[in-house]
Amino acid sequence: MQKTKLPKIIKDFLVYLTTIKGKSQRTRKEYEYDLLLFFRFHKAVQEDVATDNLAAIDIASISIDDIREITLEDLYLFMEYCEVQRGNSAAARARKVATLKSFFKYIKGKRRLIEENPADELETPKIGRKRPIYLNMQEATLFMDGLQASPRNYCIMMFFLNLGIRVTELCQLNKSSIQGRYLTIVGKGNKERTVYLNDSCIQALENYENSGKTPYKGEGEEPLFVSQKGTRLTRQTVARIVKRINQQSGLQKERLTPHKLRHTSATMMYKAGADIRSLQHILGHSSVATTQIYTHIEDEQLQQVLNNNPFNIVHKK
Repeated sequence: MQKTKLPKIIKDFLVYLTTIKGKSQRTRKEYEYDLLLFFRFHKAVQEDVATDNLAAIDIASISIDDIREITLEDLYLFMEYCEVQRGNSAAARARKVATLKSFFKYIKGKRRLIEENPADELETPKIGRKRPIYLNMQEATLFMDGLQASPRNYCIMMFFLNLGIRVTELCQLNKSSIQGRYLTIVGKGNKERTVYLNDSCIQALENYENSGKTPYKGEGEEPLFVSQKGTRLTRQTVARIVKRINQQSGLQKERLTPHKLRHTSATMMYKAGADIRSLQHILGHSSVATTQIYTHIEDEQLQQVLNNNPFNIVHKK
């Protein structure tokens, strides 16, 4: 398949994202996709051609002069296309807004190639905040009971449920990440945080280390978790492990993913009395607002609080 040729300014921006802003390769790919879509759509509109085959439109020749002509109205037109023609959700459109804002901010603020930033006034679509989906204690116990005799998989699940670690963070762990009872995690934007390993994690880790695990066959630092082929685990492999345990356990939780195990850990820690700032540090959230989605209280608990109100007295007439 022929690789898409990008204008130099987009290439420069993508390099800036990873080398200076510390964004992951996955985030970089998402930004690249959004910018490709926008500039192909914009070129199709400018040249008055159909937008039903944008992949065929070449944007390699787009120049800074072309970009200087882009207006806020052009951005609105693109967002309408994403909503109406592509059926993008508010969350998907919000990501595209973030990409455009970041790109135009870069070429105006960092490169000083444009005088006016058309994305300054571009609003982000409102996204209804979803409650995190998680396992209750009974479901989590049933899930763990479904683990076959695999010290590695057991240790991975203990890390998810006790530490609320992200799957990408787990895959990036090295043996050197552990110092005594402390684990150093490299999170989003290459930000490091250190978390304490409780007894369950320590015991699971010792069992895994003593289980005669597959030797690492790759280069560089030795990963903490190694695949059966002797390579570093991938997000996809860990997702398959979770899916298999879900089936073997009989839990059969719909669309159970490593991320939902992270939600489970965070919710249980909050219910057990973790304060919001501690939870923010453990989870590696840059904003406490993100952590606050775990402060929801179950509807049943709310009902119980109201039922127990001393003023909940029925007066007979």
